[in-house]
Amino acid sequence: MKRTFLHRSAILAACAGCFLLGAYLQEGPRKVTKEDVEHAEKIAGLTLNDAKRDSMMNNINNYQNSYEAIRKVGLKNSIPPAFQFNPIPAGMKIGTVNKPFKMSSSKGTKRPANLEEVAFYSVGQLAELIRTKQVTSVELTGMYLGRLKRYGPKLECVVTLTEDLAMQQARRADAEIAAGTYRGTLHGIPYGAKDLLSVKGYPTTWGAPPYKDQVFGEDATVIKKLENAGAVLVAKLTMGSLALGDIWFGGMTRNPWNYKQGSSGSSAGSASSTAAGLVGFAIGTETWGSIVSPSTRCGTTGLRPTYGRVSRTGAMALSWSMDKIGPICRTVEDCALVFRAIQGTDETDQTLIDAPFNYDPKVDLRKLRIGYLKMEFDSARANKAHNDTVLAVLQGLGAKLVPITLPNLPVGNLSYILSAEAAAAFDDLTRSGRDSLLVRQGKGGWPNSFRSARFIPAVEYIQASRVRYLLVQEMEKIMKEIDVYVAPSFGGNNLLLTNLTGHPCVVLPHGFTAENTPTSITFQGKLFGEATLLAVAKAYQDATDHHRKHPSLLE
Repeated sequence: MKRTFLHRSAILAACAGCFLLGAYLQEGPRKVTKEDVEHAEKIAGLTLNDAKRDSMMNNINNYQNSYEAIRKVGLKNSIPPAFQFNPIPAGMKIGTVNKPFKMSSSKGTKRPANLEEVAFYSVGQLAELIRTKQVTSVELTGMYLGRLKRYGPKLECVVTLTEDLAMQQARRADAEIAAGTYRGTLHGIPYGAKDLLSVKGYPTTWGAPPYKDQVFGEDATVIKKLENAGAVLVAKLTMGSLALGDIWFGGMTRNPWNYKQGSSGSSAGSASSTAAGLVGFAIGTETWGSIVSPSTRCGTTGLRPTYGRVSRTGAMALSWSMDKIGPICRTVEDCALVFRAIQGTDETDQTLIDAPFNYDPKVDLRKLRIGYLKMEFDSARANKAHNDTVLAVLQGLGAKLVPITLPNLPVGNLSYILSAEAAAAFDDLTRSGRDSLLVRQGKGGWPNSFRSARFIPAVEYIQASRVRYLLVQEMEKIMKEIDVYVAPSFGGNNLLLTNLTGHPCVVLPHGFTAENTPTSITFQGKLFGEATLLAVAKAYQDATDHHRKHPSLLE
C-alpha cells in the first residue's frame, strides 16, 4: 500500500506569508503585493477587504525576511523542532515497576544436517542453537550472507551488504560465548536494518538518489543497542524513497510470495528479506503504515511501538511527531525479544519516555478485556472471512470480545500534520530543486507533496494539532475500558488514528488470498502496553500456523 498523505487539495493553503511559491523556490524573495494576498485568500479559505490587505503588507514582507534569515542557518534533517508531541493523555500514570523478562522455551532445538534449513527459524530457536554451541555466529552469518547474495538481487531488497562488519561482529560473538560471556538471546544473531538508520562507514541512502552517497560518522542509537546485545548487522535494507512506498533508486523491492508485486513500503526491504529468510530479523520504521503495510504484503510479524519508546537518534526524520522504529520478524515473540533490546532512553532524543517492559508470554485471555472494531469487521470487503476467523479463534481461547467504536473526529483530515512536517524535514531538497532527482515525480510522489505542503498555514497546522490532542484524550477513554483491541489492518481510520495518537500495534499474518499471498490482522495496545499486547497477539499466533508458511523463492 502506498501511503497518501494529502486527502484534500483544498486543505493546502499559504503558510503565513508564503504566498508566492515560484518566487520562493526559483527567483528568491520579492515583495508581496495586495494582489498576491487576494489570490492567496482563495487557497487559505479567507475573504478580506482591501483595507485589511493593505494593513497586512508590512507583516507579510517582514515574514519573508525572517524566512530568508532562518534558511541561512542550514538545518540538517537531524535537527528536530523545539516543540514535541506528547502521547500521554491528561491524568495517565505510567508504570514504574520493572519485572523479570520472560520468554518461551526453545530448548530441544537441534541443528539440522543442512544449515540452510534454519533460515526461517525464529530468533528464539536461532539463539538456542548459538547458546548451546551447536552453531557458531560465523556459520550463521555466512549462511545468511550467502542467501542475501543469492536472493537479494532478485528481490531488490538490499542496498548494502555489511559483510566485513558482520564477520567481525560474528567472530567477536563466538569468542565471547566461548569465553563464557553470553549477552542474551540476540547474541550472534544476524539482522538487517532499514537504510534510514546510520551505520558508521557505510552509506545511508534513504532510498533516494540525492542521498545515495551519504555517509554518517556515527551509528544510530538502535544500531548501537543491537550491537551491545551482540546482534550481527549483515545488510542495510531497501526502503521506499524517503520512506514512501517500495520504489527506491535501484528499482522496486519485491514480495517474495509473488515477484510481480512490490513488497509495499516503506520498510520494503526489512519485510521482504525477513519473509524470504535472508536475515534473522530486521528493523523497520513507521509513520503511517510503513511497518503494517509491508508486513501485510510479505507475511511477516511487525511491532510498531508506542511513540517515544525507541530512540530515533541517527534515523532519517520524516515526521518528528509521528516517526516510530520497530522490529519486523517471523513471530510475535521475536518482536518482543528485539524490542527489549532497542527500547529505552538515550542522551539525545528528548521525546523518549522511560517505561517498564514486563513481557510474559503466559496470558489468560479470559482475564482480559479484548475489544474489536465492530463496524470495521462488519463492513470489511477484503479478507472478511479471515478477519472473522480471528475473532472465532480468540473466543475459542476464552476471550470475551467487546465491540468498540473509534472516536468521532475528522481523523483523515489531520494527515496534513505529517505533510507539513515532511516538507520541513526536506525543505532544502525542495528549494534547491534537487527534488527533481527523486524517482517518483507524479502527483502522489514526494516532490509534489513537499511543494504542496508549503501552502499549509501555520495556524491550520496548530489547529490540527489541537484536534489531535482531543483525539488522544478520547482514545484514552476507550482504552480504559479494554486491555487490547483487534482491527482489520486497513479498516476505517484506525491505522492513521493510532499513528497520530502513538498507540502500539502488532501486525501478523491471518491467512492467504486465492493467489497465495499473505493477509494480516492487527492487535492494538494501550500506550506503553507492549507487554500485554505482544502476549495476546502471541496467544492468537500460537493457535494458528500462518506464520510457519514460507515462500518458494526464485533465484
